[in-house]
Amino acid sequence: MDIRSQNKAIPLAVDLDGTLIAGDLLWEGLFLLLRKNPLFLFMVPVWLLKGPARLKQAIAAHVDIDPAALAYREELLQRLRRERENGRSVVLATGSPRKFADAVAAYLGLFDAVMATDGLENMTSARKRAALVAAYGDGGFDYAGNSRHDLAVFEAARTTLVVAPDRHAARWQAEHGCELMEHPKADLRVILKMLRAHQWLKNSLIAVPMVLAHQYLDERMLLECLLAFVSFSAAASAIYILNDFFDLALDRRHQSKRNRPFASGMLSIPFGLGAMTVLLAVSIIAACFLPVAFAAVLVVYLIITTAYSLVVKRMLLVDVLTLAGLYTIRILAGAAATEVDVSFWLLAFSIFFFLSLALVKRYVELRTSGLEPGERIAGRGYRTEDQEVIAQAGMASAFSSALVLALYIDSAAVRELYPMPWMVWPLAPIVLYLTMRVWILARRDELHDDPVVFIIRDWRSQLVVAVGAVMLVLAGVMA
Repeated sequence: MDIRSQNKAIPLAVDLDGTLIAGDLLWEGLFLLLRKNPLFLFMVPVWLLKGPARLKQAIAAHVDIDPAALAYREELLQRLRRERENGRSVVLATGSPRKFADAVAAYLGLFDAVMATDGLENMTSARKRAALVAAYGDGGFDYAGNSRHDLAVFEAARTTLVVAPDRHAARWQAEHGCELMEHPKADLRVILKMLRAHQWLKNSLIAVPMVLAHQYLDERMLLECLLAFVSFSAAASAIYILNDFFDLALDRRHQSKRNRPFASGMLSIPFGLGAMTVLLAVSIIAACFLPVAFAAVLVVYLIITTAYSLVVKRMLLVDVLTLAGLYTIRILAGAAATEVDVSFWLLAFSIFFFLSLALVKRYVELRTSGLEPGERIAGRGYRTEDQEVIAQAGMASAFSSALVLALYIDSAAVRELYPMPWMVWPLAPIVLYLTMRVWILARRDELHDDPVVFIIRDWRSQLVVAVGAVMLVLAGVMA
């Protein structure tokens, strides 16, 4: 039966989490809390032991949500607006803490009443049903919900609207034939987007020590590089998911990031936590087949990336230095996995090269932010007037990387490895071409991707990288 009614005296009660919004304010509030201070993690079990209501109230007491930055289900919002315009009473009935519910109600201006978790009463399932029945009578209200916690309320409502249901609510809807408002299901493309699978190509840096040692035909080293690649890729995807949890509100305000799986509500936070567990397990299992030194590097990588997600990404310049360091750690991981020594030259080149690309990323963010002078990018430590300094530092770093590479090519180490060093010389102008082209496109406002991803996808960059790789391999074969 259609939930719309000619009887305007029958109120329409609407659930919040998973129904009105594609998300859960308990989980979102928890990550806001941990972003504010990670040490609150140790208080969560203490609050939870006192009951779900106590946990919700404790989180709400320490953080504020931005109701404008939630992933609302627009189809349902339009329905509620039409019902309200027709003179019908609309009630927000949610298990979220009252502070959050009142903020959403004040922002939307759609609700005549709000029922939410207060004190020690968790306003879900039977308690929500009892509250609605006490206010409007058994069968005296219509209800829109989405989960197993709503089944008890469905039974007491006159008619129901099931929105983006979980498997329990979907089964109930199929059995009772009530109105269904579906939500697109996540497919493989969404899962790959969650994993940031395209970012795995960055982990090919793990093979650099093996290639430079001319061991790329060694089957044992190839297997070790593959295992290290799998371990790092799984760990990186787990951290990307964690980073998405902390950045939900920021991503929803961003023109393109709002379409990320968690920001858009295509995937839930509990699903992401499960995926993180599986990914970390895969990473650890793969690392178990490699030297202990690799595991140590992996742990350092996880610590630094977690710190970056929580704190460092908001720190001026420290963030880009950290990003450059994380790329260099991938090279160290490859060296640890294959037990190949890396030179000072390679590490110095890596720091300067990737620092330049990290600065490009921040420069593009500033160029496209549309902020007034003096304003900071949300979640970053940069202001619009920093653009020129960042550009100068980035180009200087690009030239420094080429200079370090040129000095290395002219060193005794290269003369020992390559009888004809001139075959390696094209690498220096190739590095300059890659970095300077990225900077020119950025200043033209023609670069909108992560610069590393851009280089990987751009056919011109692919061509010059292929030329450099062929020259390096040929020089190694002739050695």
